[in-house]
Amino acid sequence: MAHSKKIEDKLQALPDKPGIYIMRDRRGKIIYVGKAASLRDRVRSYFRLSTLRNADPKTRSLVNTVEDFETLICRTEAEATLTEGRLIKDFRPRFNVLLKDDKRFLLLRVNRRESLPRFDAVRLQKEDGADYFGPYVSSAAAWAALEFVERRFGLRRCRPLEPGPDDHKHCLNDIVRFCSAPCINKVTPEQYRERVAEACAFLKGEKPEVLKEIEDAMTQAAAAQKFEKAAALRDSLLLLRRAVKERALGTRTLAMKTEDAATGVAELQQVLGMAKPPRVIEAYDVSNIAGTLAVGSLVCAVEGLPQKQRYRRFRIRTVEGSDDPAMMAEMVRRRFARLIAEQAERPDLVLVDGGLTQLRAARRELDGLGLRDLPVAGLAKKFEEIYFEGAVTRLAAEPIIRLPENSRALHVLQRIRDEAHRFALDYHRALRRRRILESQLDDIEGIGTRRKEDLLKHFGSIARLRRASVEQIAAAPGVGSELARLIHKVLATTTEPNPEGDRHAVDQD
Repeated sequence: MAHSKKIEDKLQALPDKPGIYIMRDRRGKIIYVGKAASLRDRVRSYFRLSTLRNADPKTRSLVNTVEDFETLICRTEAEATLTEGRLIKDFRPRFNVLLKDDKRFLLLRVNRRESLPRFDAVRLQKEDGADYFGPYVSSAAAWAALEFVERRFGLRRCRPLEPGPDDHKHCLNDIVRFCSAPCINKVTPEQYRERVAEACAFLKGEKPEVLKEIEDAMTQAAAAQKFEKAAALRDSLLLLRRAVKERALGTRTLAMKTEDAATGVAELQQVLGMAKPPRVIEAYDVSNIAGTLAVGSLVCAVEGLPQKQRYRRFRIRTVEGSDDPAMMAEMVRRRFARLIAEQAERPDLVLVDGGLTQLRAARRELDGLGLRDLPVAGLAKKFEEIYFEGAVTRLAAEPIIRLPENSRALHVLQRIRDEAHRFALDYHRALRRRRILESQLDDIEGIGTRRKEDLLKHFGSIARLRRASVEQIAAAPGVGSELARLIHKVLATTTEPNPEGDRHAVDQD
């Protein structure tokens, strides 16, 4: 099976790492996006002789159409799956059929404002005040988690909003599924809601002892030579561990009213022992894939509520490789050096996404700028623990503050931390989409690195170049009418990426 030398060279250089691969036709149009646990094994499999002999017609047609491909390395296979889905939705390649129905990953939803809450598996997250857990890349893990929390914590699965004795007449869940049956007052509504809260804590990864129970039961079953039971428990344990781990990809919607946010800010002052309430909080986060396209975000909350006109985004300039603390340090240094130079208002509290390492990185930069009195806190995702620099020096690496789940102070910090994460991730994705589009210029005969840079400098962005007419492109320095027509033809076959980040945000110098 003959391929171009360019494809052969790329096949030899493929890494044995998880990621996504993007295939293009002779016009440079994206025709297929796929994910792989090993880019080397997966992509090479397309170009073997056996593929054309034994593959299905769609795959054979794809291979015969491919003129070039590129790859993006991801940290995990789960991240590759999510990236694949997003790119398919952005570019809608014609050979991708599995996600054309806009299918989304499963989430677990519970609305704790209901009198007797129940968990559901859903695919769409709404701003409805409910708690969401997920999305789960593995549907099996999501369903296993749902079934487990229902059985382990005695939660109902019946449909009535407020079930009563009449509903119980037709229900056997308290017998066959271990439901605690609040409908007939086997437990009080307050006791039932406590069970729901425990289930939420488990899904957040805050109850590792529950998984330890399953592990102990598996060990005991194996010791008693009940191998089928041990195997079943092992499979359940693996799925539940995966479900809890995937929760880190995104979990909650916190619906906060103005009064709740204000109460949370006041509570935060007491929790952190601050001299005044942290009326203005700035939160920082970074996003990158193995150190590439590294960006940072700053989001601001006033009185506990987001203020999008104060958002800022950063391109990381001085850090090479995947070093999140160093990226955090660069961002904080640039931000506050500018505030000092402009004699601008400073926040009452700096919040970093992470634990002790990120906190100390930010603290060093602020101390170096003479801002020793500016409080800094870190919020670690794993157990939602708050690190605060005053107490860190006394307790070393011990967790500083662990607030209850219903703490409004914790909700204020979670909301702004999650918003910083979303904003950084959106900016990173926008740059990644832009790079994918820009890479098409590399394959146009007559465009080298210097001319590509001149084109992007002249038009300002690939999006503006894409919208330009043939005449406008031809008017650019070093571009004639023939090359302009070719550039216009190639870019006209692509889908324009979504707007980059939030429209209120600006790049921070």
